Amino acid sequence: MNISKLPFCTVNWSDITPTEHQGETGMALWRTQQFGPIRVRMVEYSPGYLADHWCVKGHMLLCLEGKLDTELEDGRRFTLEPGQSYHVADNAEPHRSSTQTGAKLYIVD
Repeated sequence: MNISKLPFCTVNWSDITPTEHQGETGMALWRTQQFGPIRVRMVEYSPGYLADHWCVKGHMLLCLEGKLDTELEDGRRFTLEPGQSYHVADNAEPHRSSTQTGAKLYIVD
């Protein structure tokens, strides 16, 4: 990631109107800011959320609240709790997220 031509700024995430994204089950609310090629999101997954696709996008993801389960296409599974993160490159390892309890995440991609 090359961060260039980005002046200092602050974001009040509660001021950003969320967009709703349906999962295979449940839904996600995204609050999104775009900084050139870098997308930054505050994402809230509802309890019972399961992604409707295998994602190949690279992310840096930090779990802020709840518990997030991530499954890799090869069958490995990981659980994040508040204060834990995962990092994956573009087109490296297809993954999909789910949560039984709900989760709030900070994601950079």
